[in-house]
Amino acid sequence: MAKKVFLVAGARPNFMKIAPIIRAMKKHPGLTPVLIHTGQHYDKNMSGTFFESLGIPDPDYNLQVGSASHAVQTAEIMVRFEEICIKEKPDVVLVVGDVNSTIAAGLAAKKLNITLAHVEAGLRSGDRTMPEEINRLATDAITDLFFTTEKEATSNLLKEGHASENVHFVGHVMIDNLFYQLKTLDEMKVLGEVVAIKKQLPQKYICMTMHRPSNVDNKENLEKILTAINVVSKTAPVVFPIHPRTKKNIEQFNLGHLLDTERIITTQPLDYNDFLYLWKDVALMVTDSGGLQEETTALKIPCITIRENTERPITVEVGSNVVVGTDSQKIIDNAMNALQGKWKCCAIPELWDGLASERIADLIGDKKMIGSNDITKLYAHC
Repeated sequence: MAKKVFLVAGARPNFMKIAPIIRAMKKHPGLTPVLIHTGQHYDKNMSGTFFESLGIPDPDYNLQVGSASHAVQTAEIMVRFEEICIKEKPDVVLVVGDVNSTIAAGLAAKKLNITLAHVEAGLRSGDRTMPEEINRLATDAITDLFFTTEKEATSNLLKEGHASENVHFVGHVMIDNLFYQLKTLDEMKVLGEVVAIKKQLPQKYICMTMHRPSNVDNKENLEKILTAINVVSKTAPVVFPIHPRTKKNIEQFNLGHLLDTERIITTQPLDYNDFLYLWKDVALMVTDSGGLQEETTALKIPCITIRENTERPITVEVGSNVVVGTDSQKIIDNAMNALQGKWKCCAIPELWDGLASERIADLIGDKKMIGSNDITKLYAHC
């Protein structure tokens, strides 16, 4: 009998990680995947077309939790997710990444003694002021099957006392999805204004994203970053899709003059394929996004990370990524190195080959489950 696997996603970026796993599991005769959208982030553009572009069906369930404080959101997901678990009795709950949906679904699953699998397990920034770091630590504390993207993540889990037979270095599903999207990327399906922008760009240009509170909620940090980008734009134009939070704070802090140049092209937030169409050919990425650190590494694109730390050290080790914080001069110096061809050569990390999802499907298909599937009986004693 096929194992029923709940795959949980809470926001648009989560689906990029879940999509290749669903595609792999649908091809595996021993697995039946069920897609759960918690609705952690409401996105009016997340239509059937969005899921079609990922090569997956619409979610089987949408919990429609919506925005709230961390505590309220986590609790609401647990309540609604538990109801579906009791109804459907999954053999495995698979969560990805480090959002509130990850820990919430994980807690609900383990309270019902369901086997919990965590994709992107073992990543650590060491910064416990980040909600994502707390979610990572808490999720891994209760996980049964760990799937890691890099060897340091595996090492972290072993140091934390997890059994080696439950920790599997499989590669990175985000890279699986990147390769899939690149193969299916069609200019005809890309937003018209994005195509128009790209056609006007020179051979060397930069893309930038910025949304983390430590960067955009702090006037001093935001000003330092924008000042550096203003300087760099004089050498190569910068395309900057602005996150709503970032836009609001630029206006509130009266920093708009730092973007008032034809060399910095601002746009509305872009969906995955539209932005991929823009950034896949850049000379440099400047970002505080964890996912973009990894995706640029897979395509050997130089990346400047405007954070004080990274939970993805492999990107630094292979030479594609440099972590500079909010130091204006470091941003400028590293950008010039990239634009002048002085960036040191970089390698693609081991097993970032587009096959991580197949490895995960095979491991779950072959693995003896750790939890009990008699959820109704267990719940009756709660």
